[in-house]
Formats: sequence, structure tokens, C-alpha cells
Amino acid sequence: MRWARTPHEGRPTYAIVEDDALIPVDGDPFTSHTRTSARIPLSTAAFLPPVIPPTFYAVGFNYAGHNAEAATRVSTVKIPDHPEPGYRAQSALIGHGEPIIRPADCPDPFESEAELVAVIGRDVRRRPGGCSRDEAAASVFGWTIGNDVSARTWQRADRTFWRAKNSDTFKPMGPWIETEADPLAATTTVTIDGVKTAEFPTGAMVFDPYDYIRALSGYITLRAGDVLWMGTDAMVEMPTGHVLGIEITGIGTLANPVTEEK
Repeated sequence: MRWARTPHEGRPTYAIVEDDALIPVDGDPFTSHTRTSARIPLSTAAFLPPVIPPTFYAVGFNYAGHNAEAATRVSTVKIPDHPEPGYRAQSALIGHGEPIIRPADCPDPFESEAELVAVIGRDVRRRPGGCSRDEAAASVFGWTIGNDVSARTWQRADRTFWRAKNSDTFKPMGPWIETEADPLAATTTVTIDGVKTAEFPTGAMVFDPYDYIRALSGYITLRAGDVLWMGTDAMVEMPTGHVLGIEITGIGTLANPVTEEK
């Protein structure tokens, strides 16, 4: 099943993706819902981020290729030898089709990181040692796609990455949550205006989503709706005036135009 969020009757509404339409529901996918009689054609639908997470977790340096390239750029980079999640800002989230806005004073490089996103579907209570791998796998409701927009000069200049990673519009996510995919057997492809610029095996991670969920649950209670962005093996320059697309097989394609602040 695929779940999206869309504006409907003046408010953000969860919707089931069915054939060529969105079917808005009363309720949400994590507790309970009732289908409505409304039907919104996909061709005219507006997409919001498919979930607004209670907590937004993010992973870095989780692919060997990314780690090797990062080490050539920053000699002091520390490659993690255990799962080590960070946090991002909800306020940076936008949906499929919404514009990424590059701030007027943002220097090059301005890059995309194509990421698999795990969406937590049930609470995972903190416990010493963390949950089991089976419990971690059972806690994942579904999968979506993230574009971790990164302003590299700011990233090197700011200790907390506060603007490099968290400026408004810097976290496109969507277009929907797919509940039946096997993303660890998938392929991630990055395009600019439909032309392929990068491709890598989605599952070729240093630590997979279940490793991270286990590590998190040793100290933090995860909640339904939390998201975990899993890092990338492709850092792609994003030119303004073009559309950056990220496809993960079995999930879909997230595409956003790249614009510049006037």
C-alpha cells in the first residue's frame, strides 16, 4: 500500500494511493482511518511530505563510496564504526514537486544526497541494550525517499550544520510511503531533468536501518511517525533552474525543481 499526504478541504490529509488517484481518509495510517468518497487524480494532486515526524533522525557516512569521497574533501572526517544517528529540522521538510530554494547568499557547492527513508510505524520503547533485530524490522511501517540538500561551504563553516542541512526547503521527502517495498534490494538513481547522473545499490550500507533502530532504542523511545534518513552513496551538484529527481526502485520517484532566492 502507498500512503501520501495532500491538501484536502483546507487541511493536510492522509490519502491512499490507488491506481491513478489519491483517496483521502479520515484518520491516519498509524492508528485508524476511514476512506472517504473523494478521489483526487494523481495528475492534479499536490503532495505534502508524507509524514511530519515527531522526531527526524538522520544518518551520515553510511556508504563506502561516500566515505571515501568525503575523506578526500575533509582530512579530519571521522567514519563511524558503530551506528551514530543525528537530527534534522522538521521545518526543512517539503513535498514532492515543491521547489528547493537556494538562499541568495549560499555559495557553491550546493549538492543533493539521495537517501532511503525508513518510517517508524509503532512505538519502540527504550530498553538497555536496545530492541532485537526482529523487533526493529517489525517497527518499520514503510519507506519513502529523501533529498538531503547540503550547502557544503556552510557545512564546513558551521559546527552544528544548522543552515547547511536545515534551511527551509532543504529536506524534500516523498512522494509517498510504500509499505511493501524491499529497499535493501533496490537501486537508487539520481537524475537532472530526466538525465541519469548517479546510481548505486540502495542496500549497500555500512549499517542498515535495523542496526540504527536497535542502537537508538537502547537510549531513546522511537514513536510512530518518526523518520530515519539512511545516508547516500551519491553527492550530486544541483544546478538552479533544473529538476532534481531521485528514484528508488519499488518505492517511486521524488522530484523537485531547484530555484534561487531572489
